[in-house]
Amino acid sequence: MTSTPTHERADGDKGAFVREMFARIAPRYDTANRVLTAGLDERWRRRAIALLAPPRDGSLLDLCCGTGDLVFHLLRTDPSLHVTGLDFCAPMLERARVRAGGARGDAAFVEGDAMHLPFEAATFDGATMGFSLRNVVDVDRVLREVLRVLKPGARFVNLDVSKAPNRLWKRIFDLYFYGAVPLIGGLVGGSRAAYTYLPNSLTNHPNAEELRARFELAGYRDAGYLPLMGGAIAIHYGSKP
Repeated sequence: MTSTPTHERADGDKGAFVREMFARIAPRYDTANRVLTAGLDERWRRRAIALLAPPRDGSLLDLCCGTGDLVFHLLRTDPSLHVTGLDFCAPMLERARVRAGGARGDAAFVEGDAMHLPFEAATFDGATMGFSLRNVVDVDRVLREVLRVLKPGARFVNLDVSKAPNRLWKRIFDLYFYGAVPLIGGLVGGSRAAYTYLPNSLTNHPNAEELRARFELAGYRDAGYLPLMGGAIAIHYGSKP
């Protein structure tokens, strides 16, 4: 399972491909993330939550929640929050629910598709997404769906890998991202094929400024982004008018 089949598959098949891939790496997913980022992913999530600035006792949605990292970060930041994690990969959700047993706060996990959110309009006081937007079939549709379920004035914050604008730094980062990540991911995460796909999912993803424009086009107000790691990581944000 490499990046090549994803380019050959129709969009209708990409969702099933990604779901199966994440199901295979679910048992070691958290450990692999910590090793591959040297623990920096935890710091990036804290930065994303600071940009979200959720209200006390607010109702939040974390899309493509995986095993719940952002959900539990949100609850550690403010245990008064009510956080719903949504993912379409059942094994990931199973691990999230196990983790929820030892966590403080109100966390619920729902199986569903980010392109067809099973929630009423204007339900949430904020939404997050971590390291997943580049894996969806239709970025613009996801952005519109998130906007639909947000309350007026609520913010969506998306944390993901991006394309560093500095050519030298991008070349250095790419050597690690496309070269070392599949090797380390294969050893720690249990699937070299999956960790070959994950870096390559960035190839056709919009760069930081293009993604900011997509937020704006979808209808978000005050759309912007915060570059981290020389722009190799970006936190995009926008609010519902």
